[in-house]
Amino acid sequence: MPVPAQPGEESTDPRRRIPRTDHLLAHPAVAAASGTMGERVVRDLVRAVQARARAGEITPEQVQDEVLAALGDRPAGSLRPVLNATGVLVHTNLGRAPLSPAAREALRDAAGYTDVEFDLATGARARRGAGARAALLAACPDAEDALVVNNGAAALLLATTALAGTGEVVLSRGEMIEIGAGFRLPDLIASTGARLHEVGTTNRTHLVDYTDALGPGTGCVLRIHTSNYRIIGFTSEVPLAELAGPCRDAAVPLIADLGSGLLAPEALLPDEPDVATALRDGADVVVVSGDKLLGGPQAGILLGRADVIARLARHPLARAVRADKLALAALEATLDGPVPPVLDALRTVPAVLRERTARLAAELDGTVVPHAGRVGGGGGAEVPLPGWAISLEVELAGLLRIGDPAVVTTVQGGRCLLDLRCLPAEDDERVARAVAIARSRAAGEVDR
Repeated sequence: MPVPAQPGEESTDPRRRIPRTDHLLAHPAVAAASGTMGERVVRDLVRAVQARARAGEITPEQVQDEVLAALGDRPAGSLRPVLNATGVLVHTNLGRAPLSPAAREALRDAAGYTDVEFDLATGARARRGAGARAALLAACPDAEDALVVNNGAAALLLATTALAGTGEVVLSRGEMIEIGAGFRLPDLIASTGARLHEVGTTNRTHLVDYTDALGPGTGCVLRIHTSNYRIIGFTSEVPLAELAGPCRDAAVPLIADLGSGLLAPEALLPDEPDVATALRDGADVVVVSGDKLLGGPQAGILLGRADVIARLARHPLARAVRADKLALAALEATLDGPVPPVLDALRTVPAVLRERTARLAAELDGTVVPHAGRVGGGGGAEVPLPGWAISLEVELAGLLRIGDPAVVTTVQGGRCLLDLRCLPAEDDERVARAVAIARSRAAGEVDR
């Protein structure tokens, strides 16, 4: 049993000296932080520091200083900006496509009240996201209409649900894709109640496989671009243009899920399908992602025949997966603005990249080595983007990741490789400073 406290002993308990919550919250710096971070977050932080004092980890006299240090310049959100020095253009773990300055400005403008679904001239309700739709149709004249939802998987879900219902979705076995985190597109389709009708084999599918599958129970035919892998060797697949005729004759919609977001052919990625070509080849609706090679925000984009898009827009699921005003604003600005950063990085002139890499390598006392970048994000599979990187000491990789700014590199062959392809040239100075600080930390020196 605990020993009863003796008279006056409570006053010697150091925990009684811990500053009260209301006194700490009244401190000018703490009160100011509440305006940025929110009162609940600040209060929770104060209580966490007080709990450390009660546990004896710090003294009561340290509580206020610890609270102020914990607040610091802490932002309201936990996401940290990162400098992508991996050479991977569409890096899923780093948020895929970085937005252009025009798209970032559009996000700021759209953060408050907007006319996203309102006609200022008439005062009546208007079509949601009309600006983004117009920008898509201007960028892809082969499409009769467009619809934007919250991501590529949602676009595929909406298309198969609205067009197939509980009927069959005809899909080649060679296109039954698993994407990141174990997410399988056939499972997504089946979750809607539609029935998958698999045709062909893993490596070879012929036109007759599709035509034999078409029947009264067919809801749609789906072609999925194998964007994150390649099947090579003894292979065969049916070109979209050959498949379009039988689908049209059977009055069965043909969906092409291209994934990577190219609206038009890209010379550097000749095998990557694009929306314009797919529509000309006879696809009724094409599905792409906005945050891949299109270079915009996360969004699922459906382009195609006006009657098919209208059918998708009327489906109840369209409301559940619709894009928010921020995505619509950023997408419109991406399409109407200058070339987005992802395409700039893709089209980097090799000689310019090498010269820039050599210049920074000399400053950092590093070595220039060949390094192939890649598209990433399920696009341009097995297509290297020849380039160069700066080879540094391997122990810098972890220190660069936790620095300010955070710099994410690649570790290969026992070296830290710093690839500048995805970094604007104006960030070179920040990278050099980050490497200098990382080296100081590795040597145990104090940053100055």
